[in-house]
Amino acid sequence: MMEDEHNVTVDPACLQEPPLAIDVVTGLGVFGTVLFSMLTLMSVMSLLLYLEQCAYIYRKLPYPKKTTLMWVNGAAPAIATMSCFGMWMPRAVIFTDMVSNSYFAVVVYKVLVLLIEEFGGTDAFLKRYSGETFKISVGPCCCCCLCLPRVPLTRRLIFWMKAGTLQYAILKTAMSILSIILWTNGNFDPSDMDVTSPSIWINPIVGVLTITSLWPVAIMFMNTNNKLRSVRMVQKYALYQLVLVLSQLQTSIINILALNGTIACSPPYSSQARGAMLSQQMMICEMFIITVVTRFLYRRTYAPLPLDGQEDNQQNHHVCLQDTKPYQEAGDI
Repeated sequence: MMEDEHNVTVDPACLQEPPLAIDVVTGLGVFGTVLFSMLTLMSVMSLLLYLEQCAYIYRKLPYPKKTTLMWVNGAAPAIATMSCFGMWMPRAVIFTDMVSNSYFAVVVYKVLVLLIEEFGGTDAFLKRYSGETFKISVGPCCCCCLCLPRVPLTRRLIFWMKAGTLQYAILKTAMSILSIILWTNGNFDPSDMDVTSPSIWINPIVGVLTITSLWPVAIMFMNTNNKLRSVRMVQKYALYQLVLVLSQLQTSIINILALNGTIACSPPYSSQARGAMLSQQMMICEMFIITVVTRFLYRRTYAPLPLDGQEDNQQNHHVCLQDTKPYQEAGDI
């Protein structure tokens, strides 16, 4: 045991690096073995459900919509799988988090693309909304800026919205790779809040990139959701938002609590390592549930979106077909 300047005893294990995978395995008791086995089974089931869903989408949908749906459907299973690896190998958490965050950064872009493809692509989308204006005073950037004018929908506006989300997919991955390089050289420590630490500069930059990427998706959804209710886009968008909150906000809160010592050390886990482990375990359970609900929503086929002249009469009407019915009888999934 050690004593600091306030005469508080600190277990040396609380100051060490996260345990190795073999130490995790040998340190599991009966409860730990059951818990880790159940969580591993959940992550495997999430991955299997996703692969089965990919096979279904590949058979039933045309390109390019099927690739978009595969990306969007894979958010929860990918995070659950990486969380399982991080749970068993605590020292690899920085790598698993990099993969999860980079994947979800691509999903943000794909959600925007999906909203457009539900109308039949960019050309069909522009034709449907020809002459209309979009409200841009939406969250997370400008929800309080009600004075912002509505902007006309043009091909250039769609380009800039796509660019706003695509930059996050590219730069977030680049920042993650940079963090890994600095970490391997001993220069990057997420717990180091000193002004000279790279983490104090990288994290705010990533936060700004995140906000600027979520804004175009919110603009697109808030202006089109009324016409997409027949394909349950509101529920699909809610699941996307839930994955965002759980994978980003929840993880950040747990990490802050661990850094402040609110999450107690439990040898061989330090406070930070234990916080990361709790985060991974919670994420597996949550992503498994989201995977099941996602499969329920995307497995169904829906009636085609009504034409412009039929929207007033068919806005709230949707037809859910059985899995055995050919996809050619429906327009969107």
